[in-house]
Amino acid sequence: MAPIPTPPAEPEDTPDTYVGLDAEPAERRARGRGWSTVRQVPPGAVITMEYRVGRLNFEVTDGRVTRCWKG
Repeated sequence: MAPIPTPPAEPEDTPDTYVGLDAEPAERRARGRGWSTVRQVPPGAVITMEYRVGRLNFEVTDGRVTRCWKG
């Protein structure tokens, strides 16, 4: 039987630190800190809500991060 794979570790990072930043520099910072996927979405967008290890979500209004969460 094959071993159960170990999921990748999430970066030790606080999503709230991205709120208020311009979206593009925030995405570069997140990727530099080890997030494998960074998703930018507009307010009220319909998105999938499954939890994905290593993904950081940005809600972006007028080019600025207004909300940020893991998964």
